Amino acid sequence: MDVVKKSFWQSDALRWLSIAALGLLSGYLVVLMYAQGEYLFAILTLVLCSVGLYIFANRRAYAWRYVYPGLAGMGLFVLFPLIATIAIAFTNYSSTNQLTFERAQQVLMDRTYQAGKALNFGLYPQQDKWRLALSDGDQHYISEPFTFGGEQTLEMHATGALPESERATLRVITQNRQALGAITAVLPDESKLVMSSLRQFSGTRALYTLADDGTLTNNQSGVNYRPNDHIGFYESVNDDGSWAGEQLSPGYTVTIGWDNFTRVFTDDGIQKPFFAIFVWTVVFSVLTVILTVAVGMVLACLVQWESLKGKAIYRVLLILPYAVPSFISILIFKGLFNQSFGEINMMLNALFGINPAWFTDPNTARAMLIIVNTWLGYPYMMILCMGLLKAIPDDLYEASAMDGAGPFQNFFRITLPLLLKPLTPLMIASFAFNFNNFVLIQLLTNGGPDRLGTTTPAGYTDLLVSYTYRIAFEGGGGQDFGLAAAIATLIFLLVGALAIVNLKATRMKFD
Repeated sequence: MDVVKKSFWQSDALRWLSIAALGLLSGYLVVLMYAQGEYLFAILTLVLCSVGLYIFANRRAYAWRYVYPGLAGMGLFVLFPLIATIAIAFTNYSSTNQLTFERAQQVLMDRTYQAGKALNFGLYPQQDKWRLALSDGDQHYISEPFTFGGEQTLEMHATGALPESERATLRVITQNRQALGAITAVLPDESKLVMSSLRQFSGTRALYTLADDGTLTNNQSGVNYRPNDHIGFYESVNDDGSWAGEQLSPGYTVTIGWDNFTRVFTDDGIQKPFFAIFVWTVVFSVLTVILTVAVGMVLACLVQWESLKGKAIYRVLLILPYAVPSFISILIFKGLFNQSFGEINMMLNALFGINPAWFTDPNTARAMLIIVNTWLGYPYMMILCMGLLKAIPDDLYEASAMDGAGPFQNFFRITLPLLLKPLTPLMIASFAFNFNNFVLIQLLTNGGPDRLGTTTPAGYTDLLVSYTYRIAFEGGGGQDFGLAAAIATLIFLLVGALAIVNLKATRMKFD
């Protein structure tokens, strides 16, 4: 009995030690994230770890141990990205406004400009150390021996002549440029010099001075700048306090409310391509679903035909596109559709004397996308239909044959209605997938051909998801993550609304 109690006590102590260690690690991570300014990550980590430790430490919550990992994963990989995207949509977060106010202010305060004297410098070895020498012609200064590494201040002493040892070459100086850049040389008159080139140390001065009211003053020009929280930049001000228009980079992130959403509907350079791309996205998704289901269903019926010989070979050949990774198939098709050397154009030119501009004409580019996407999607639908055909009773076809029905009547009166009902949820899922089919667009056309006269980069074959990507990472005026997040939020709402409408419509149809 004592042995059992001792074993139980040891296991219980080990469990509490593990929980305590995980709690300390979680607390350290939360503090580290908070110190780095990642407040959302810190809050999420704190909540997930606290709930997890409570569940695994409390015996009353034993049943939740099986549910919690799934809930935590959903919160971490589904809810958190969604909430973060929506939060970014209400900010001006971009490549020019991605710092916090404090960090942007610090970057500006760290900027310097050259002021005062500039002295030539040299490095002279002394055993395993170095001595820095500065010279302005007649006057020479030299430091005590030092080693490279980290920021350091060297007191320079006046000397009558430079050391007699061999001076370090330019190659040595270049190799240690970063370490030399961290050195501050202090002359006897207390003036400070830093490395300004591979040959000189120069006096520097802070470019901006920060006043108590938050105003930055340019010490060279005397211009005053104040933080403009409407645009997220330090902006120059006139003598009367009005904004003068000059902005200092980098900017900082601020909340701008619904501005990103209103831009989508009010800016003609965004509104027109957005709605045109939305319509094309819906058309592309609907046509893809219809064609993949139609082709897959017809081929499934053919390979299930009892009179067909070599059915196994046909099944393998028709399923092969599904086994090949999609990005490989897309790149192969990109070569096949090449306007100058592609096999498809060579064949069309030989047979019909035509040479379609697959990548430069909007209509043919869209047709190419639908053809390639049908090729990529039909094997999946064919496999599903092959399984569903097995579930249709043969008695229905026998009764139909007795009534004199032919193959087409059997297909449209028996096969098609019985397959559509179980296929409907999969068709809705396929629609949602193709609505966000980023890989196909990015690898095959990259959204081209481009639309002209738009504020943001947009193409005739762009889907909303690729359009959002181009705004976020290819914007000519800076990567606009806030606007991209707003469009991503709209995509989420549109896809959700369309899915609900489709589900209700199909439920009314088949109930």
